Amino acid sequence: MLPLEGITVVALEQAVAAPFATRQLGDLGARVVKVERVDGGDFARAYDANVRGGLGTHFAWLNRGKESVALDLKRDEGREVLARLVAGADVFLQNLAPGAAARMGLGAAELRARHPRLIVIDMSGYGSRGPYRDKRAYDMLVQAEAGLISVTGTPETPVKAGSPLADIAAGMYAFSGVLAALVRRGTTGEGASIEVSMFDAVAEWMGQALYTTLYTGEPPRRSTLGHPVIAPYDAYPTADGVDVVIGVQNDRGWAALATGVLDRPELVTDPDYATNQARVRNRAEVDALVAETTSRLGREELLRRLDEAGVPNASLNDGHGLAAHPQLAGRDRWREVGSPVGPLRAILPPITFADAEARMGPIPALGEHTGAVLAELGYDAGTVARLREEGTVG
Repeated sequence: MLPLEGITVVALEQAVAAPFATRQLGDLGARVVKVERVDGGDFARAYDANVRGGLGTHFAWLNRGKESVALDLKRDEGREVLARLVAGADVFLQNLAPGAAARMGLGAAELRARHPRLIVIDMSGYGSRGPYRDKRAYDMLVQAEAGLISVTGTPETPVKAGSPLADIAAGMYAFSGVLAALVRRGTTGEGASIEVSMFDAVAEWMGQALYTTLYTGEPPRRSTLGHPVIAPYDAYPTADGVDVVIGVQNDRGWAALATGVLDRPELVTDPDYATNQARVRNRAEVDALVAETTSRLGREELLRRLDEAGVPNASLNDGHGLAAHPQLAGRDRWREVGSPVGPLRAILPPITFADAEARMGPIPALGEHTGAVLAELGYDAGTVARLREEGTVG
């Protein structure tokens, strides 16, 4: 039995942050009913068409195992269908613009008054109060506003993170918030009203950079792959022309690198390199010393020597490297899920229960489950046909 079997989630969601949260709930066994617009659905369906020429990559990643119900929420009967869905749910999650859900009678206070056991999750860019409440909030914009871009990139050029980290961060906090609320409800019988903003999530993830700024008066320097307060910690060349990442966290690690890989035991006690603070002050010299040796070794030989010396390291992989990664294959992490464009490969989610495997259901077509869900709610076939003809459901 998966831990969330028997839990029903109704999600009025789109894009990345909210679907990421609900997909994880679904992987753990919850029933997730995804409410989409009748005219195109979740706009992430069409960010691109890179999955076999017809399905968006974001949508394929974030929406497996969900039931799609297409509703026109501008119509009274569409809102009535949604209200009936929420009445039978354990969790209602939405990421509309601030205030939009409340205008449809789906505000947290109103829903909790009608359904005291309901857990309501409101997700937004900047939260329900404050001067930025109504400011547009997409992943890149929040990365910029919360300072993440300021610490990512080269000394000359700031860059955003390549994955949508603001969305992912908010989705993770919404996911964990639901789990915490379900645990509390199991004790008290009461639901919860929870608010998660992308800005707050990234601000939390900026902790080290924020504390550095607060207590030194200077924000951390952008250091490409490096770390602003640790050295050596970067990518280094090999004779094959493929970089290897080396991360020395402490002085013991430096001693292991100097003696076991660089064959320079004198560097262990040299005052210019013996401590991390000294190495950070002399970062350019440290990196040059390391690169002098690594550039003479092939990638596999360098990785072998680093591993034998106990020095933390990694291959600098791209998407091809990850897809073919021996650790995924060796731990049987690949599965196949259904989709409107045929079966797709997907990796198991990171939470691994010893006695139950994640439920990785098919990716739904827009409105694929509308008829079945309406029948479950008590709508007869004639009414469903009329609602379809009028465009209230799709």
